Amino acid sequence: MAWNTPRLDSERSRRRLQILAELAGARAVRQRERPQRERTERLRQLIATRRRVAG
Repeated sequence: MAWNTPRLDSERSRRRLQILAELAGARAVRQRERPQRERTERLRQLIATRRRVAG
């Protein structure tokens, strides 16, 4: 039994490309924001450590 996939119509193909572009954009934003999140997390850990030592 052969597996036949119907050809995507132009609207479905266009929508698929649009979704893939949006996902790529979101991934790029996350990559740019990651260093800020890491700095924030390190700062939170440092504050927590100092509170434990001081308290």
